[in-house]
Amino acid sequence: MNAILSVAIIAALLLVLLILVRWGRMRCEGPMPTSLFAFMAILFTSGLDVGLIMFPLGEFPVYASEAAYAFTNPLAIEFGFWGFLVWAFYFLTTFYFVIVEPRLKLFEIPLIKFVNNVVIIGTCAFTGFLFLSYLPDYAQGISTPLRYGLTALVVLLAVFSSSDVRYVKWLSIGSTWLFFALIGLLALNAGMGATALSHSLANLSGYFGNLQHFVTPLSDYHAFYLFWWFSWSIMIGQFVARFVGGLPAWQLCLAMLVIPSIPIAIWFSVLYFYFEQALVMSTLLKISMLVVGVIFVVNSLDSLIRLYTTNLNVTVERFGFYPYLIGNWLLMYGLVLLFQFTPLKIEWIGLVVIGLYAAVCLLMLRPSARLSLMRT
Repeated sequence: MNAILSVAIIAALLLVLLILVRWGRMRCEGPMPTSLFAFMAILFTSGLDVGLIMFPLGEFPVYASEAAYAFTNPLAIEFGFWGFLVWAFYFLTTFYFVIVEPRLKLFEIPLIKFVNNVVIIGTCAFTGFLFLSYLPDYAQGISTPLRYGLTALVVLLAVFSSSDVRYVKWLSIGSTWLFFALIGLLALNAGMGATALSHSLANLSGYFGNLQHFVTPLSDYHAFYLFWWFSWSIMIGQFVARFVGGLPAWQLCLAMLVIPSIPIAIWFSVLYFYFEQALVMSTLLKISMLVVGVIFVVNSLDSLIRLYTTNLNVTVERFGFYPYLIGNWLLMYGLVLLFQFTPLKIEWIGLVVIGLYAAVCLLMLRPSARLSLMRT
């Protein structure tokens, strides 16, 4: 599987370069354009989940001890799994759904539409299942009834938020500011001033100086992350494309690679300071991290629920608010519970998405498709 993944990554990055060379100055604007800040907030909070908040402190010791990551420091490794280059996948799909899909309508082909919606629904439920599974790690000592109850509440909040597009902007912008506040709270608690932060941030040079190592999987765990990025990319591209505010493609690409990477870099640098100094977090800080992480999960599930309900025309306008809320909650939470009895892995979903990429690329090679694209 890793060989297929490596080929897919290289092909995706080459497609990004082709877009920048051929259509770099093309203006990209979705049907519901927003300001750059609002767009980035929607992208950032929809494209990430609680793992961004909770995983690094548990992963730094692994990256510090295993041979596969010995070529640089743990902070650079962590950033490489979450930042900069991997956001090119989101740019690729966002550009496709802003510029290409309205002309070719390949995702209206019945088979592609079916597979796409199965992937969206499956990934949405699988994300909820991962949250349920990892909750004991995020909140140590949490009881089983509370774990299932909190997961049910998160799914309910996500379905409610997906019922009106106004909520996504409020939720995304609000959770972005909460994330910044969390960074400040942890830095203040650690007594981390500008000098200490700059020293921690300097470790990121280990990522940019070894960028070539992050293109293909460093390990099976890195492959897991890359499959996860692939799985989400085609769905996040569909969702955020509607909010693109009219940037040229090259500026959109630069913004999507750089802007989300800045808060990620600062957040990881603060957590790395805790790791290096062996600082112990208080219960209040852990609860604060969990709250922000839960809001990120709500954002992520919101974007996927809104996407499949729009694609399938299972909307509030068609069925009414309460049938929409109850029906989608029962579907999602039911699937979350069912996933406990299935062997599904994110790698399998990633392979299906890679197959969708390949199918779309082959369909774009048809003479009629090439002619349509040449007119853009």
